[in-house]
Amino acid sequence: MDAHKKRILVTGGAGFIGSHLCEQLLNEGNEVVCLDNFFTGSKQKVVHLLANPYFELVRHDITMPYYIEVDEIYNLACPASPVQYQFNAIKTIKTSVMGSINMLGLAKRVKAKILQASTSEVYGDPELHPQPESYWGNVNPIGVRSCYDEGKRCAESLFVNYHVQNGVAIKIARIFNTYGPKMEPDDGRVVSNFIVQALRNEDITIFGEGTQSRSFQYVDDLVEGLKRMMATPDDFIGPVNIGNPIEFTMLELAEEIIKLTGSRSKIIHLPLPEDDPVQRQPDIQLAKEKLNGWQPKVQLTEGLIKTIAYFDELLKMSS
Repeated sequence: MDAHKKRILVTGGAGFIGSHLCEQLLNEGNEVVCLDNFFTGSKQKVVHLLANPYFELVRHDITMPYYIEVDEIYNLACPASPVQYQFNAIKTIKTSVMGSINMLGLAKRVKAKILQASTSEVYGDPELHPQPESYWGNVNPIGVRSCYDEGKRCAESLFVNYHVQNGVAIKIARIFNTYGPKMEPDDGRVVSNFIVQALRNEDITIFGEGTQSRSFQYVDDLVEGLKRMMATPDDFIGPVNIGNPIEFTMLELAEEIIKLTGSRSKIIHLPLPEDDPVQRQPDIQLAKEKLNGWQPKVQLTEGLIKTIAYFDELLKMSS
């Protein structure tokens, strides 16, 4: 095995982000083991990689221990959209907490470097805008979203404590809203919702007035950020925000998608869900400094065109 080829474990590797990451890591000449229980991931997303002799696909749930020799671990396993993580709240918490304990235990035993895919949800409904990594957040610990928010916050704590107590080499990346091909049409995320509704010429549902804002990053930009974070010196553990600081309101997003799809959809308004953040925007100064000048390159329109093409093909195949 050549000296540059790493053996890399990606948990949640058959998910939206994980499948893109597996592909990139393979393209760079690494050996990749993709671990997934297929609760929200699917074999379809990585089936084209199975022909590569350096790719392995393993059905496994990280709430149970897993034993393997690897150099690096990307811990992406966890349902990540509200529809998915609220479906089985206890399972979501167990994946974040017990899954992290199992993966950190593995990293400790085999002396692997491990990256935690954390989330902007650790900031809750922020009272500080934009959100720097130093902000502690405003999270409802018993709300409908707490299974995900608090699970991810606890996971960060576990990572830091394994680092301090056991010397495990850790990285923590806080991922902001990400979109792109391989999203699920029914995952409840705003980009996929709007695109699917627009392609079907159905009413586009906006919660509240549509003035709440989000910052959307294309999946390729995120994957590049995660790889750069993994490659930083051991003394930089994060957390680091990886997201696009350009903000759009829900109304602006809906109107852009209607325009790009040429849809006949009308916009309708529904009440806001509980604990839905009013605004979310990353401060990415730290990422620019520590990740070799990383910043998002794909503009929203360009990314939406690629994502719309993916969903258009998907809906044609399933109709």
